[in-house]
Amino acid sequence: MAGLNQALRSKRGRPAEAPAPRANLSEVLQLIWREQQLSRAEISRRKELSRSTVSQIVEELLELGLVKEVGAGESKGGRRPIVLQFDDAAGAILGVDLGATHVAVTITNLRGAVLAWEYQKHPVREDPSGALALVSSLSERCLASWGGSKRRLLGIGMAVPSPVDPARPEHLNDTVMPTWKGINVAEPLRKRFRVPVLIDNDANLGALAERWWGAGRDIDDFAYIKLATGIGAGFFVDGKVYRGACGIAGEVGHLSIDPHGEPCGCGLRGCLVTMVGAPALLKRAHALLAEHPGSVLAGRDFGITMLEDAAMEGDTLALQVVREAAEHLGVGVAGLLNLLNPAVVIVGGGLARLGELLLEPLRQTVRTRTLATSMAGSRIVTSQLGGRAVAIGAATLLLQRALSDPRHFPAAAAGR
Repeated sequence: MAGLNQALRSKRGRPAEAPAPRANLSEVLQLIWREQQLSRAEISRRKELSRSTVSQIVEELLELGLVKEVGAGESKGGRRPIVLQFDDAAGAILGVDLGATHVAVTITNLRGAVLAWEYQKHPVREDPSGALALVSSLSERCLASWGGSKRRLLGIGMAVPSPVDPARPEHLNDTVMPTWKGINVAEPLRKRFRVPVLIDNDANLGALAERWWGAGRDIDDFAYIKLATGIGAGFFVDGKVYRGACGIAGEVGHLSIDPHGEPCGCGLRGCLVTMVGAPALLKRAHALLAEHPGSVLAGRDFGITMLEDAAMEGDTLALQVVREAAEHLGVGVAGLLNLLNPAVVIVGGGLARLGELLLEPLRQTVRTRTLATSMAGSRIVTSQLGGRAVAIGAATLLLQRALSDPRHFPAAAAGR
């Protein structure tokens, strides 16, 4: 990236002034981003900064291309103030959802709006090289669909189906993803696109997306549960993602619900994922076929999406599978409510599209397994962002970093 001072060189030929203190610049940028439109005088009043300091900060943001002047506002006596507006199109961000059995890529603007979307099934756990090649290919397709200059790409956020060690974020957990041992998941993207790449766990990024754009907005304490091939959770505690001491907080799929249950790939028995993960649901559906010969699934080679569709159509076999899964999940959610007391539990992932078919038996189980006060203070809802939550959250990870420090924005300015 070009240096900040170079990016701040005046378009009108004036030499650049010394940059404003980073803290003030970041706070003003975030204020304008939140409000979208604001005058210099209002910024000065809200941040308790002098007019000259605000003018210097605004000049830097104008030169970076992050804000623009959009006309005069209402006068409260005297001259009408010039209104500043954050430019949502000043840059773009790629968000990658590297799932266990799929790759999804989105490109968003600086307000989280999806500008392009690509999705493809792939055996990610078993084929690292193919998965990384697919990530690059789908990223190129998103960029082509978007049509903007690559110089306006701020970076890439990547969600991975694995705990993320803060000390080694680019290497996946060997226990969960053994075939990925020793593989740096960020390096191919960094070399190809020459932008920063940030990585976090998929459920954490689903939670981040819900906090910024979905069912978790303005809620400081909530849990996001992602139901897919595996099961993970992202926690917001006091307005921040909670990762735990080693970055593995949220592995609810490996809560041992039945110590005498089926063995899990993690080495334990009776983990929640062995009862509610997509492979477990398909296994249970096949086991029930003899009892439901009239099921729409009988005699067919079906996957998890077809099972979900059958449940939504009222198929008795599929509804039984969903009800049993909701009851098992309810045991885990009840534990979360008793331990963390979140205001909201947001259920995401593919199964969440079943809505009340899943939530009603889930809530019933939770009611019987929680303290009355825990349940009374919490709501259980489905994601507002659906299957795109994790990829959007990955892009939001980059946006969050950039808004906290405008030095990460010169790539956007270079495209202007």
